[in-house]
Amino acid sequence: MHAQFNLQTFATNGISLRAAVAGRGPLVILVHGWPELWSSWRHQIRPLADAGYRVVVPDLRGYGGSDKPHAVAAYDMASMMADLLGLIDALGEASAILVGHDWGAPICWHTAALFPDRVSAVAGLSVPYSRRGKVSSIELWRQLYADRFFYQLYFQAEGVAEAELEADVRSSLQKIYHALSGAADSLDPWLRRPAGGGLLEALPEPSPFPSWLTPDDLDYVAAHFAAGGFRGPLNRYRNQERDFTMIPELGARPVAQPSCFIAGSRDIVRHFIPDHDLYADPASHCSDLRRCEIIDNVGHWVQQEAPDAVNGALLAFLAEAS
Repeated sequence: MHAQFNLQTFATNGISLRAAVAGRGPLVILVHGWPELWSSWRHQIRPLADAGYRVVVPDLRGYGGSDKPHAVAAYDMASMMADLLGLIDALGEASAILVGHDWGAPICWHTAALFPDRVSAVAGLSVPYSRRGKVSSIELWRQLYADRFFYQLYFQAEGVAEAELEADVRSSLQKIYHALSGAADSLDPWLRRPAGGGLLEALPEPSPFPSWLTPDDLDYVAAHFAAGGFRGPLNRYRNQERDFTMIPELGARPVAQPSCFIAGSRDIVRHFIPDHDLYADPASHCSDLRRCEIIDNVGHWVQQEAPDAVNGALLAFLAEAS
């Protein structure tokens, strides 16, 4: 399936990003999350292009066919936002519509809030836009999960998670994708574990694997992570304190552009803060939220698990916003 897409390389912000490109019309950039590639949007590219949009879907820095700087600080939010702005420039456009999933969502939300003249509309999948807190998000996780395992805290030590995940890349990805999907039996292995241990030990090997990710799809992603490793992708998690300190405007400004939020009802992100539903009010920091879709019985990989529902919501939003 992946061979049918046109992959090109673009120079931006001092690095090169590989991106799938399709269609003509208003520019829409789809931004993936962890641990994924441009291919996590494979079900959206053609429908959006056929509807009259120029669709560009990069591998973020550190991933797939894009450059992979070594330094932790190379993956801070300022760098990620500059990559998108430089990509818009490289495509010869003044602005773009941004759509992000997982880590891609906050990258898109913050770019829209801080560079409103460069982003005409924005959609976030799985992660809503939130106000700046009193402490950084990583400090919040330290407080909330002081006596429990939390994957983002585990990711902070350089080399530890890399070693675990790279020991068997395909198995690691398969376990993660299943555990956060709507097909998983319970979220407890992620949120109720005592502190200590590794990421994968509480996650079963799914058999059979849910049909939304074919063996060929998984092989494609696994081959890229086997070649490029997990360091760059994990470094994004290691910048949360730096982001909070270096960019005091981060989360302080509302998103004023037309916006959209889409998520699965069984997404683990929804319950990261105990006894609080993070999806209860996605419009709280967006002054023009046009659409909110919570898709029943779907987990974190919403655009892959429920592509038809996501495509319908995105196309309806884009028709209103573009």
